[in-house]
Amino acid sequence: MIERQLWHPVADAHTLRDAPLAVRLLGEPLVLWRDHGRVHAWADRCPHRGARLSLGRVLTTVHGPRLECPYHGWQFGGGKEGGRCRHVPAAPEFTPPTGHAAQAFEARELHGLIWVRLQPGADAPLDAPPAFAEADDPAWRRVVCGPYTVATSAPRLVENFLDLSHFGFVHEGWLGERGHAQVQTGLVGEDPTGLSVKGARAWQPRAYAQADDGAWIDYGYTVPHPFAAVLRKDASAGDPVRNAIALFIRPDGDEACTAWFVMATQNDPASVESLVEFQDAVFAQDRPVIESQQPKALPTGRTGPVTEVHGPADRVSSAYRRYLQRLGVSLGTC
Repeated sequence: MIERQLWHPVADAHTLRDAPLAVRLLGEPLVLWRDHGRVHAWADRCPHRGARLSLGRVLTTVHGPRLECPYHGWQFGGGKEGGRCRHVPAAPEFTPPTGHAAQAFEARELHGLIWVRLQPGADAPLDAPPAFAEADDPAWRRVVCGPYTVATSAPRLVENFLDLSHFGFVHEGWLGERGHAQVQTGLVGEDPTGLSVKGARAWQPRAYAQADDGAWIDYGYTVPHPFAAVLRKDASAGDPVRNAIALFIRPDGDEACTAWFVMATQNDPASVESLVEFQDAVFAQDRPVIESQQPKALPTGRTGPVTEVHGPADRVSSAYRRYLQRLGVSLGTC
């Protein structure tokens, strides 16, 4: 299953502090915890008697931070110890063998989110979380919006994010107008690692939170991951505001997902609160339409149980579906 070899966001980084945090990824219960700021992701199951490690606590010991099981107090070490049990309170002289260990997975903190990969491998198609340089550049302000739980597949949500032609109808008065429904889809580039879109344009009456007037907005996209996309947009008339917005999605099944929007801005006078409110409002307009789509899994092949017709403005969508086919993504597709 290729999805297990991909990096996925599982939580906002700021929600993981001193206590362990329970999350799920691709059906796997995980526990997240910090060791001197470093993030660990383990199976949320003690190898002793199967209790949830997320119900335990993080201990500070002379040997470094350890995660303590809530049931019998077994202590598991992070860092180079890789989840190995280091202390059994009921038998303090016992030296646990290497097999007495929590199952550890790869974890990283990036773009304000925590990312986990369940199955590394030399043949993994994407060996790192998707890039989003602006979000990690101190010259840009970063705002994380979400999480949003959505009753549809991750591919359906990505495709909606890449679609300019719904703006005048779903986001009328915000990101589009019916009288300016025509869009320029731009030039689509495809390679084995992802997609790029250059030269796309759409008319927007309110391109960002504090905008006063409508304008033609230049859009550029990258799709560096099957369940992620990054939008970069600038006002053509020389407006100083610059915005880059990434959609990062955790697939929770064929018909469910959890999404975050990570925004990076320059010269935008809006407060963090108004930026989040704006994104919340825009997504609230998208949600009922996206969740109404049938099937919830994205049709990617011509021989599947459901086919969909395409129009001239669907060039990016068609390229995205081909990308999923090339990678062999099956979760959330049909």
